[in-house]
Order: sequence, then C-alpha cells, then structure tokens
Amino acid sequence: MSPRSASVNEELRRRSRERLLQAAVELVGERGYEATTLADIADRAGSARGLVSYYFPGKRQLVQSAVHRLMHRTLEEGLEREPRTEDGRERMARAIDAILGLARDRPVLMRQHMAGLLQAEGFVQCPEQQRLAELLRDTAARHGSRDVDADYPMLRSLLMGAVYAMVLPNVPMPSVTLRAELFRRYRLDWEMGFPPDAGAASGGAPCETDLSRYFATGERPDGGQSDGAPAPRK
Repeated sequence: MSPRSASVNEELRRRSRERLLQAAVELVGERGYEATTLADIADRAGSARGLVSYYFPGKRQLVQSAVHRLMHRTLEEGLEREPRTEDGRERMARAIDAILGLARDRPVLMRQHMAGLLQAEGFVQCPEQQRLAELLRDTAARHGSRDVDADYPMLRSLLMGAVYAMVLPNVPMPSVTLRAELFRRYRLDWEMGFPPDAGAASGGAPCETDLSRYFATGERPDGGQSDGAPAPRK
C-alpha cells in the first residue's frame, strides 16, 4: 500500500481536531467543565487520548478553543444568512443577536466559558479566538467606527458583559432586556437582526443539539473555505 500524501494526512489531522472541538463543546454543555475529562472528550471524538495533548496543551485551552469556534461560526452564520446584506447597522444587529442567542440557548456552556476567562491565563490566543475577533472588528468597522482599535474592544466587552448577565446563576437577566440596551447604544431598530419571538423571550426556544455544521470543514456561509486546523504543536 502506498503511503498517504501530505495533503491527505493534513486533512485527517484537521478532521481529528474538529472532532475534538465538537466533543468538548457537547460534553461541557451537557455535564459542565469539572465533570468533563480529556478522556471523555477523546472517547466522544473517537480519538486516542494522546491525540488531545498533540493539539492542545490542556483542557482549559481545548474548551476555550472549542467555544470560540462555536461563537465564531455562529456569528459568521448569523452575519451571512439570507437575505445577505452589507448594511452596517443590520450586521451589528445580527452580531448582537447571534452572541446573545448562544448565551440564551447554551447557558451551561457559556457560563463555564466565562468562568474560564477569569482564570489566570485569560484568553487563549488560538486561531478560533482570532477569527472571532476579526469578525467583530469587521462588524464595528462596517457599523461606521472611526477608530476600530477603540470600538472593537468596547463591543467585545459589552457582549461579554451581556453574556455574563444572562448566565449568572440564580439571577440571570433576560435576553430581551439586554438586547434592548445594546440596540439603544448602537442606535439599532428593534426589527433588525433576529427579533426574539415569544418562545425565545421566555426562554422556551428549543436548543439545537446537532453542532456538526459548526465544526465541519468545507464551505463557509460566504462561499469560501471553512477554517482549517493549524499545524499541530511542536
């Protein structure tokens, strides 16, 4: 049997990494961070335990990368959904709704993510986090920012604060209240973006369980190629 080509090996590595990211999101969302082990994640992904360490230095880095991937792809999907638009105000509304929707639908996962950001290492500087940052910076720019370097961190902080308020145990704030505040700040009309229906407003909207499209390689919503995995750590 002839050896596999470099491109085939790279694709296999990419798929393995994607499966680990998806498994991490699923298990932390189901069980919480502390109850999820790297062995659990490897088993769910159908990977060897040692392969996790090949791509990620530890559980915290894996989980943060996984959540940042889910956030990035959810935001990307929201921005590029039909009808497509280049209107900066509409794109800002879609961005806000995409992030608030994640916090509403996956409170356990996002609560664990926020807790992880408060740890000593803070943000994990991974490709997923960088792509999320790029989308948010572009959103701020298209909204009309004259100083993206100042306005992007403010947008990120406001969204993080809203997520934190939504997932705070025992005293969560409703998403519609936070949405209204963010829409006022950015001078957006309520009908823009994805206005919450009665079910979403009351927390009764169903949570999608199949996350595979957020972690699959292939075409992005904008018609380009989806994220590939970076080269494994040396």
